[in-house]
Amino acid sequence: MDTRAGSGKTPFSVKIVTRDDLKSCAVWQSMFAPERKDHRYYEIVEDALTDRFEYRYFAIVDDSGKTRAIQPFFLIDQDIMEGVRPERVRWVSLIRRINPRFLKLRTLMVGCSAGEGHLACAHDLPAAVAAESLSREIVKHARALGADLIVLKEFPARYRETLACFVKAGFTRAPSMPMTMLNVDYDSFDAYASKAISGNSRRHFRKNLKATEGECIRMSVTDDVSAQLDEIYPLYLQVYERSKLRFEKLTRDYFRQLSVRMKDKVRFLLWHRGNRLAAFGMFMIQEDQLFSEYLGFDYAVALDLHLYHYVVRDMTTWAIERGFKGIRSSGLNYDPKLRYGHRLDPIDLYVRHVSPLLNPVMKLALPWLQPVRYDATLKKFPNYGDLW
Repeated sequence: MDTRAGSGKTPFSVKIVTRDDLKSCAVWQSMFAPERKDHRYYEIVEDALTDRFEYRYFAIVDDSGKTRAIQPFFLIDQDIMEGVRPERVRWVSLIRRINPRFLKLRTLMVGCSAGEGHLACAHDLPAAVAAESLSREIVKHARALGADLIVLKEFPARYRETLACFVKAGFTRAPSMPMTMLNVDYDSFDAYASKAISGNSRRHFRKNLKATEGECIRMSVTDDVSAQLDEIYPLYLQVYERSKLRFEKLTRDYFRQLSVRMKDKVRFLLWHRGNRLAAFGMFMIQEDQLFSEYLGFDYAVALDLHLYHYVVRDMTTWAIERGFKGIRSSGLNYDPKLRYGHRLDPIDLYVRHVSPLLNPVMKLALPWLQPVRYDATLKKFPNYGDLW
């Protein structure tokens, strides 16, 4: 295993490549293979989510010219006040009347445009070596691309030690809106509910389920929704439009390509009320963990029937019956997750301004620009301190 990066020499360099360059790159086919979002997922988001993003890749190259690992990144015009409540940024609105691009920066983001990021590694190149190489050269590449800001987007907390080299290189670590994790290593849903949920929450849960009594709601499971996109996509949009904090906006083609290209790792749970789709969930599989990625609801009926709770019960039951040990969920909608026994699953941002003069200002401002700081529900989780 070649780990010479800390030996005084710099045998690994970093260059920028495009998707076309990856067609002849054998190592790309193995990138992120242990993760649910392997190299295919990055190709899907590049093909399907094109509205705001310019996709590129860092190639980690050894001193013989061989590419040893590939780290995806993308470029975006980022509003750094996005996610902060409007009443806190009125002064920004006033300035933007004169300068519309105030605090809107061209940003190089390392990671994934739809989900958390992971560090590139290979069987003969540890992630720590890739991280060290990137931290040494990324500012130079960002300047060449015209980026003002560099962000390592939503890297799980387990990378903190490995990414310490970025902090040494002037980056500031800050919490992003966390994922959550739920232990479902139980024999049944009833066993989970009796042991993991408080009595008050169980009563609240049962009360909400009563709204569906007498309703004909059935759940089905598939790995392919390409023929049902006309039903599924509007439900996704309803949830997206209701969200106070919005991340990437998915497209119909995103769901179609997942159905076609990643059947081994993707499952869709569908809930029909009679002949009409009332809710769906898109899930991904990684070992004994089920990842809840996106939900969609028909709010014409979902609120009156409290379908969220119905979906939670069916999803949890399905996961337990198939031997999953945990359910991991994407961010937001924290109140019911707190009630039902979830813990926070921290993900981090690493941020740096390319200007050595402006970066200290960014370090001071960043803690106050994080939506995490202003979310009262997050502070009620027992492991809230892990975010920081």
